[in-house]
Amino acid sequence: MVSHGIHRFWISAVIVAAMSVCAHARGTVIDDSNDSTAVVNHPSAIYRPFRPWPDNSHTRDSKVLVQEPIVNMQYHMGPVLTSAIHVYIIWYGTWKNSQKSIIRDFLSSISAPSPVPGPSVQQWWSTVQTYTDQTGANISASITVAGEHEDSHYSHGKVLSRLTVQEVIRSALAENKGTLPVNTKGGLYMVLTGEDVMMQDYCRAVCGFHYFTFPAKVGYTLPYAWIGNSGKSCPETCAYPFAIPQFMAAAMSPLKSPNNDVGVDGMVSVIGHELAEISSNPLINAWYAGENPSAPNEIADLCEGMYGPGAGGGYPGTVAVSKFGASYNMHGVRGRKFLVQWIWNSDLNSCQGPH
Repeated sequence: MVSHGIHRFWISAVIVAAMSVCAHARGTVIDDSNDSTAVVNHPSAIYRPFRPWPDNSHTRDSKVLVQEPIVNMQYHMGPVLTSAIHVYIIWYGTWKNSQKSIIRDFLSSISAPSPVPGPSVQQWWSTVQTYTDQTGANISASITVAGEHEDSHYSHGKVLSRLTVQEVIRSALAENKGTLPVNTKGGLYMVLTGEDVMMQDYCRAVCGFHYFTFPAKVGYTLPYAWIGNSGKSCPETCAYPFAIPQFMAAAMSPLKSPNNDVGVDGMVSVIGHELAEISSNPLINAWYAGENPSAPNEIADLCEGMYGPGAGGGYPGTVAVSKFGASYNMHGVRGRKFLVQWIWNSDLNSCQGPH
């Protein structure tokens, strides 16, 4: 989602779903409680490509609400991130080491150096890799955290706007007495704000966004993303389904987060969302559906809130449950588990999870 878009769950759809399907959110899971390692070799068919609307043969059993979608994902000839992607994290505000570790492990899982049990984050990223540039080159499989910058003193205050985020990035560059290099070829700058930092339109309209910096503001054109930790501000909006709106409490229970941190576990899915979109549409002229580039439907927007088969209308879908009762849909490095939304596969005309 670009800066003009909205990354949130549409509450009206959730209200309808709560009356019909969300009451089953805790019942339709894959339980691995008998496995001492909490690693499950689920059949790959469980994570088959999924359309967020029913076809004629499955309408009766479908839990989705959208019946007649029109999806026209198009390539607009702009660049995608085909070179090795170097992520530069700016930790803005107060962060615990345990929270940083969860996010680092998720990013490291995309290019895990050793095999990770499936379904894995690496397999999830393979859907993003199906997108190419005009030469036929695929989005890179190589993502590394190349640098980190601490801004624990809230250099631009505790209330940010989309423009001040660019100032935060500018301040983090080494040439401006920060610590990060300028990388115009494969650099991706990620501003992550702590629980006590607010953002323009945060919670009401956005949980994260991506865009590119303006040379007049930063000195360079650099792809960047902002994602906030909603743990104290609006977890029911930005960390759903680990927290739910009060009006849904009678219909469903929140899912237990896999790393025991509702705000950061919810944040991981938003990071995955923005990372997929910034890789496939870094300058807002590559892959998106719709005619308006200022409000495009990008490859993650189309699968918002879908984590497993049967998802739709506020229902997260069938997901696995660890022996500790935590919900997840993919494995990462160091035994981590994550719950991350699916991605649109334009070749299959459907949302797709790890496979």
